[in-house]
Amino acid sequence: MSVSLAFLGVVLIWSTTPLAIKWSGDDVGFLFGVTSRMILGCLLAVSAVFILRISYSTSARAKQAYFASGVGIYFAMLFGYWGARYIPSGWISVLFGLSPLITGVLAKIFLNETLSTARVIGLLSGLFGLAVIFLQGSSMTHDAVLGVSLVLIGVLGQTSTAVWIKKINAKQHGLAMTAGGLLVSVPFLLLTWFIFDGHLPDTIPTRAGLSIIYLAIFGSLIGFSLYYYLIHHLEASKVSLITMITPVTALFLGAYLDNEIISSNIIFGTLFILLGLIVFQWGDR
Repeated sequence: MSVSLAFLGVVLIWSTTPLAIKWSGDDVGFLFGVTSRMILGCLLAVSAVFILRISYSTSARAKQAYFASGVGIYFAMLFGYWGARYIPSGWISVLFGLSPLITGVLAKIFLNETLSTARVIGLLSGLFGLAVIFLQGSSMTHDAVLGVSLVLIGVLGQTSTAVWIKKINAKQHGLAMTAGGLLVSVPFLLLTWFIFDGHLPDTIPTRAGLSIIYLAIFGSLIGFSLYYYLIHHLEASKVSLITMITPVTALFLGAYLDNEIISSNIIFGTLFILLGLIVFQWGDR
């Protein structure tokens, strides 16, 4: 598969994921939403591995990669869904847009990846653009602070495990990595749901049900597979650039489909994000 197509696929999927996350918890609870999504996604991923006869390793290194993947999925999804209860969907993507800076620093420390002056400037420009979008003049209420804090924990979980997987370098097929990671994360999510909720909803609204199915197929199965494919073919800091593009598209989708507020700050911040992408990619040239 073309790396460019995989990159575009992840951008499209992650752009729609924040809004689907909010919708999937409507009247059923965020813990049920995330757990049911991951169970369905796990079943689909494992089935796909066997149907397509994708080779997978059970070596110690591969098991470490599956575990790292599962930990990342658990923290990113659990805290992302939890935080989505308190902030607009577009904000979720904006906060995950902080990943490039975090990943770049971690990759420099643990993977010895190059972090040139141009890349630092590009990352800071993108970070500034994200800050402009985030600080739209809305008052930071207690709920907003709580939501932001929870999502940031998810961001840290995703970025640290991305670097961890890259360092392990198990070289597994993206779909095999997805299945392995989901097999690790699902028991933890089930246990979390059982302890803190444990109740099945009497009815599942149509929008919530469709969102769960969409997230299971595209967000979990296809999205994670493409993401791990990119991790093994690109530097970790370049993969994380996806989260500098998706905040823009996610914010506009939230405004169009869920009446979330969009302001001139978003347009201004978008320009800095695009500038950051250009500098990061081509600044050294």
